[in-house]
Amino acid sequence: MSKKIETKNLKKYFQTPLGTLHAVDGVSFSVEEGQTIGVVGESGCGKSTLGRVVIKLLDHTDGEIFFDGENITHVSKARLRELRWKMQMIFQDPYASVNPRMTVSQIIAEPLKIAGRLDKAALDGRVAELMETVGLDARYSMTYPHELDGGRRQRISIARALALNPSFIVCDEPVSALDVSIQAQILNLIKDLQDRFGTTFIFISHNLAVVKYISHSIMVMYLGVSVEQCSTEELFKNPLHPYTRALLSAVPVADIHYEKKEIPIKGELASPINPPEGCRFAPRCSHASPKCFQQTPQSKDMGGGHFVACHLYT
Repeated sequence: MSKKIETKNLKKYFQTPLGTLHAVDGVSFSVEEGQTIGVVGESGCGKSTLGRVVIKLLDHTDGEIFFDGENITHVSKARLRELRWKMQMIFQDPYASVNPRMTVSQIIAEPLKIAGRLDKAALDGRVAELMETVGLDARYSMTYPHELDGGRRQRISIARALALNPSFIVCDEPVSALDVSIQAQILNLIKDLQDRFGTTFIFISHNLAVVKYISHSIMVMYLGVSVEQCSTEELFKNPLHPYTRALLSAVPVADIHYEKKEIPIKGELASPINPPEGCRFAPRCSHASPKCFQQTPQSKDMGGGHFVACHLYT
C-alpha cells in the first residue's frame, strides 16, 4: 500500500506582537492510501493548522509535503489548481463554511462550476447524485442552509467536498458541533464513502472515542508537536507518553463496574510563543526530570511503528 500523504519536519509559525507562535513545529507523519489517520489533542495544539497547511490552504514555514509521492511543498499556482481536484476539506462549522445566500444545490454545484468541465444537464445530474450519496433528499435542493439542522448542513459540506471526486480529504472536527445521534450518522457516512471510493482521510478531533471508531492510526499532538504515533489498536492498548495516558484516562467508559483511574494533568501550560528548549509537556508531567526541561525529546520507534517523543524512552 502506497503513501497518499507524507510530511517531513513540517512547520507553521505565526508572527505576533509577543513573538513567534509555533503552531506546528516539526511534525512528520504519513497516511497510507485508503486509510484514515486521526489527529487528536486539546484545543490550541495545532491540529487544525496542520490540516490547513497539509492541504495548502495555509503556506508552510518549513518542511516538506508529499502527495502521491510528489513533493507539493512549492508547487506553482497552476499545479495547485489541478491538485484541488484531488484534495478537499470538510470544515468544523457547517454553517460558517457555506454561503447562506446560496441554495443547497448551488453550494454543491459551486466547485463543479469553477472547474468548468460539465454542461448544465450534466451539472444538475451530478448535484443530484451527490445529494443521494450523502443522504440528502432531493426536496432540499432549493433549500437554504439556515432552514436545515446541523446534520444536514454537514452533509452539504461533505457533498461539496466530494464534488470533484477527491482522493484525499481533511476532516476538521466535522462532528464536534452536532448532537450525538447525528454524529454517528456522519461518521458512518464517512466510513461508507471510504469503503466505496477508497478515499484517504485526515480526521482532526479532540474526541478520542470518535477517533478510535473511525481511524486506522492516531497521532497525538501537544502544543504544535507530535508526542505519539501508532495504530489505533496499539494506542488504546499500550499508550506510552504521559500526555496520551492522561487523555485516555479521561475517556468515559459505559460500564458501571469498570474502576476508572483518571490521571489528572496539573501544572502550568507552556506557551507556544517562543517556546524554550525541552519537552513542552514537562511543566505538567509527573514524570518530568531536569533533562526534560533542558533537552527536546526526539521521536523514537518503540517497535511496530509505534513512535513516541519522551525522555522516559529515549
